[in-house]
Amino acid sequence: ITAIILILNFSTKPMHDYNLLSFVIGAILLTIGMSIYSLGVDIAIEPIGHHISSTISHSKKLWFILLCVFIIGIIVTIAEPDLTVLASQVSINNWTLILTVSAGVGLFMLFAVLRIVLKINLNVVLIVLYSIVFILIIFVDENLIPLAFDAGGVTTGPITVPFIMAIGIGISSVLCGSKSQENSFGMVGICSIGPIMAVLILSLINDTESSASIITLSEFKSLESVFLSYFKCFPIYLKEVGIALAPITGFFLLMQIFIIKLPKKQLLKLIIGIIYTYLGLSIFLLGVNVGFMPTGTYIGAELAKINPYLIIPIGMIVGASIVLAEPAIHVLTHQVETVTSGTITRKTMFITLIISTSISVGLSMLRVATGISLLYILLPGYLLALILTFFVPKIFTGIAFDSGGVASGPMTATFLLPFAMGACSSLGGNIMSDAFGTVALVALTPLFTIQILGLIYKIKITKRQQIVRNQYIEMLSHEGEIIEFEI
Repeated sequence: ITAIILILNFSTKPMHDYNLLSFVIGAILLTIGMSIYSLGVDIAIEPIGHHISSTISHSKKLWFILLCVFIIGIIVTIAEPDLTVLASQVSINNWTLILTVSAGVGLFMLFAVLRIVLKINLNVVLIVLYSIVFILIIFVDENLIPLAFDAGGVTTGPITVPFIMAIGIGISSVLCGSKSQENSFGMVGICSIGPIMAVLILSLINDTESSASIITLSEFKSLESVFLSYFKCFPIYLKEVGIALAPITGFFLLMQIFIIKLPKKQLLKLIIGIIYTYLGLSIFLLGVNVGFMPTGTYIGAELAKINPYLIIPIGMIVGASIVLAEPAIHVLTHQVETVTSGTITRKTMFITLIISTSISVGLSMLRVATGISLLYILLPGYLLALILTFFVPKIFTGIAFDSGGVASGPMTATFLLPFAMGACSSLGGNIMSDAFGTVALVALTPLFTIQILGLIYKIKITKRQQIVRNQYIEMLSHEGEIIEFEI
C-alpha cells in the first residue's frame, strides 16, 4: 500500500520533501504499530475472548450470559481503533459517537446470542433487522445515512472480531450440539447492524447535524518540525488508547479474580499481551493520524484534479491490496478454515474478498465522481444479499455477513475514506453524502460475493452427490453377480 501511495505521489503533484518524510515515518509507525498490536491480539485479546466465552457459555444461566455479552459488546467496541479513526473525521463529538455505536453493538450482540439460544434462522433475523433499518432511513437526514452505514462497517475490526467470533463459537458449541458450526457464524453480521441503527436513532432523537472534518497536510518547513509533530501527538494517543482499553482489561481482571482463575504464569502472559496491544495501538494511531490520513486526502484531491474518473481504477487497485493488510480478515479466514475443516480454504476466501473489495471501492469512487446517491447501490445490494440467503447453505450466509463486517477495517478507514474525502473536496461535492459510504460499500459486496461462492459450492456438492447416487444405483443393479477384480 505504501508503495502504491508513493507511486501515486510522484505521478501527480509531488508532496513537499518534509511532507513526504512525514508520510514515510507514518507508514513505518503504522506497520510497526499494527505488527505489535496484532501480536498483542494473538497473545491476549483472542485468548481472553475464548476464556470469557468458555466461562459464560458453561454457566448455562441465560441472564448471566446476556448480561456479560452486552457488557463485552460495549467495552470491546470502545477499544476498536477503526471507530476512533472514523469519529475523528466527523464534527460530532467523538465520545458521543463512540458510546452510541458501542451501545448498538452491545445490544445487537445480545440479540445475536438470543438467536443462537432460540435457534432462529439467521436469514429471518437479518431480514427483520435490515427492514427496520431501511424504514428508519425514510425519516433521517440523507447526509447522515452514509455515516451510519460506515459506522456499521468500522466497528467490527481487529479487537471486536476475535471477541465476537469466540463468543459465537463458544455459545453455539455448548447450546447447539450438531449445528454448532452452522450457528457459530453470523454474530459479526448481526453486530454490524447495531451501529447503523444506533446512529440513525441518535440523529432522530437529537436532530444531529454533522459535517466532515478533513485532515489535511501540515506545512512542515524543517526536519525538526516533522519529528516534533509526532512527539507532541504520541502522549495524546497513549492517553486515548489507555482510556479505551481500560474497560476491557478491568472486566477481564474481575472475571479472573472471581470466576476464571487462570494460573499466574498464564495470567502474566495475557498481561504482557495487553501491554503489546496498548503500545501497538498507540503507535498505529500516531502513524495514521499524523502521516497516513493527510497523505490519503492529498493524493485523492490531486488525482481528481487530473481527471475525476481516474480515481475509479486507482481506488480498485488500492482496494484489492487493502484486503491483505486488514488484520481482522486474517482472523476470520483462519477461523472459517478451521470451523469448516478446510472445506472453505483461506486462499478461496482471500480471492473472493479481494474481488468484492475491488468492486466496492470502484463503486465508491464512481459515487465521488458522479454524486450518485448511496441508496441506489445499498438498496439493490442488500436486497440481492437477503434473497440469496434462501438459496445458499446456512453456514455461507453467516460467513458472508461476517465477512462484510471484517472487510472494512483500519486500512479502509485510514486511507480509502480520506482518499475519497480529498477527491470529493477537490470536485466540490458533498463530502458527507458522497465520500462517506466508502466503508459501507466495502462491507456490502462480500454479502453477495461470498454467498455466490456458497451457491457454486452447493451446486458442485449436489452434482457430486448425484454422481455417487448413480454409481450406487449401478452397483445395486449388479447385485448377485460375481465381479472379478484384477490386482
